[in-house]
Amino acid sequence: MPLQAVVQTGGKQYRVKAGDVLDVELLDAAPGAEVTLTDVRFLFDGEKATSDKQALAGAKVVAEVESVQKAPKIVVGKFKAKTHYRRKTGHRQQHTRIRVKEVVAG
Repeated sequence: MPLQAVVQTGGKQYRVKAGDVLDVELLDAAPGAEVTLTDVRFLFDGEKATSDKQALAGAKVVAEVESVQKAPKIVVGKFKAKTHYRRKTGHRQQHTRIRVKEVVAG
């Protein structure tokens, strides 16, 4: 079983292994660039799991940025009865698509 990790980025946690493709919150990196995610919370290696902070001190996830995209539109509507108040707005959050190259243990 390949080495797996739980990594945090953008306030969310993801369980990843080499070869995974993720959509994460917008990162400050251009497509084709290599990013290193160092906030590793958990490591899985077959039957063994590690959550010790000292053991995770040097752990990291190396990934490559594939693209920067926008998520599907979220429609926000406001309505107040009997006053003819209606507002409709939308929002499209940007996110970065990354491909995990390797998970490195500490």
